[in-house]
Amino acid sequence: MGIINITPDSFSDGGQYNNLDAALRRAEGMLQAGASLLDVGGESTRPGAATVTPQQELERVAPLVEALVRNFDCIVSVDTSTPAVMTESAALGAGLLNDVRSLQREGALQAAAQSGLPVCLMHMLGEPQTMQQAPHYDDVAAEVAAFLQQRVEACVAAGITRERIVLDPGFGFAKTLSHNLELFHRMAELHALELPLLVGVSRKSMIGAVLDKPVDQRLYGSLALAVMALERGARIIRVHDVVQTMDALKLFQAVQTGWQEHR
Repeated sequence: MGIINITPDSFSDGGQYNNLDAALRRAEGMLQAGASLLDVGGESTRPGAATVTPQQELERVAPLVEALVRNFDCIVSVDTSTPAVMTESAALGAGLLNDVRSLQREGALQAAAQSGLPVCLMHMLGEPQTMQQAPHYDDVAAEVAAFLQQRVEACVAAGITRERIVLDPGFGFAKTLSHNLELFHRMAELHALELPLLVGVSRKSMIGAVLDKPVDQRLYGSLALAVMALERGARIIRVHDVVQTMDALKLFQAVQTGWQEHR
């Protein structure tokens, strides 16, 4: 899953792809490199990010979703918590709703169910503006799993079948470095939920904290975590750097399953 942020204040690439032509060139490059999903976001969810109105988000997201669906044969995912954006994106041909708030915003669960689209539910406590102030867990893996299970049950009750649900542990959202590392180490425990996992750690602060690197120097750390995520059973890897990540994952898969073909 390649990331295309059309926000002025995303933590990693804010402002780089606000122009529709630039975003389409970015999308084409990601697809040529091997991405099969493109994740479009119009609201930054970094800590302290400014809020946007539903209309602002829709004006950012809708033209790009429409253009991606028209120009490329891929799954367009929309990174949104806003019911109106979910509904309009579905009408424009989006193939996945990816919600960091796990469909908890008023009306979101109903909008997602009515869209008929698959959904990705992510673990987060609170809101992006305040989530990193004092996150606390007695058992981070167990509590993340319990939260996700509760959201799955809410989706099923609303008419979203389990076959349409993907789960995201929410690395970097309401979690300290220690929480992130423990959750990653224990990721296999989340398979007890028996749903596919999406993992997004590309360029995140947990990499910067371990390596003491700014955002633009976190590629190698991102690649290491991408390989470890695949090894731990993740089905979708959400990244900024598709070319480099595909190289790393192809080698992992060659060692895992392709070694006999190369004897």
